[in-house]
Amino acid sequence: MRLLHTSDWHLGRAFHRVNMLDAQAEFIRHLLTTVREHDVDAVVVSGDVYDRAVPPLAAVELYDDALHRLADLGVPTVMISGNHDSARRLGVGAGLIDRAGIHLRTEPAACGTPVVLSDTHGDVAFYGLPYLEPALVKGEFGVEKAGHETVLAAAMDRVRADLAVRAPGTRSVVLAHAFVTGGEASDSERDITVGGVAAVPAGVFDGVDYTALGHLHGCQTITERVRYSGSPLPYSFSEADHRKTMWLVDLDATGAVTAERLDCPVPRSLARLRGTLEHLLADPALARHEGAWVEATLTDPVRPADPMARLAERFPHTLSLVFDPERSPDDPDATYAGRLAGRSDQQIAEDFVAHVRGAGPDEREQGVLRDAFDAVRADETVREVAR
Repeated sequence: MRLLHTSDWHLGRAFHRVNMLDAQAEFIRHLLTTVREHDVDAVVVSGDVYDRAVPPLAAVELYDDALHRLADLGVPTVMISGNHDSARRLGVGAGLIDRAGIHLRTEPAACGTPVVLSDTHGDVAFYGLPYLEPALVKGEFGVEKAGHETVLAAAMDRVRADLAVRAPGTRSVVLAHAFVTGGEASDSERDITVGGVAAVPAGVFDGVDYTALGHLHGCQTITERVRYSGSPLPYSFSEADHRKTMWLVDLDATGAVTAERLDCPVPRSLARLRGTLEHLLADPALARHEGAWVEATLTDPVRPADPMARLAERFPHTLSLVFDPERSPDDPDATYAGRLAGRSDQQIAEDFVAHVRGAGPDEREQGVLRDAFDAVRADETVREVAR
């Protein structure tokens, strides 16, 4: 069986101030062409179909058009909700849509109930594990500790239990939306840290033939059977070195996996340039970036006059301008943002406690801070979905 693995469409999202809807529509057209040209048997979409719980109307219309076109091709599609999606909204009408061969899996309780497709070698069971917010689903899975690993492990127990009672030789595919250990993050994924831990081990998915992951925006191979497709388009300059692709996966009669990366159309390349303004304007080696979307980091000791307008004369698609004067870390003029760069909310809070009282939080107090951040994030998730 030949699968096309994609994820993280983020329909409705902009890239800085650039509306990406046309590029997203072009990606959908490319996906449909790929399905036809490569004789794909099933499409899997591993979450974050939309960029937010209540997407703009234009994004909903594009999603609706994509589903109609996939259904017209007669190629089954299995899709899960991600942490950016509203599972309840995305799943509206799932029962009816299912009849058209579009299988939406947004309910945590249905993790152990697969979509079963067949080829000449027998059945392939597709298990959809939507994004599982630990604080919200721990009751469903009967776990005491609300953590990503515990809830995913419980969901996978249901998958393996169902697979165990199926006919011998039944192959299996899991769709999941999570941060798996060994994956490389970018700046455009929403933080899903719980209890100070964001990642889960790849071993959670042992026992299935292929795990199609979503959440991280870079295409990555965690193991030969566990892969991220990445987002089809860039959504932050941290993705400047990404090659945007989908996985074309062949699952043979024994469940062995072979996979090939297929490139996605990207409207422009990305470039992260650093140096003084005069250097960026004069360096002939930078000519290849003149048509790219540009993030320029200026290292001038004093902010130059009209930097954006001057950069735009050479790099008309400059979208981000950062000032980072080259100073020593202990320079009193170093920016507050610079001092906080790369630090988590937990670390910043612990540093604040140490600054205020002269000593950092003890282990119990660190736990209180973690619980507070987890509670706020879970509450924000509930509020966003309920809007």
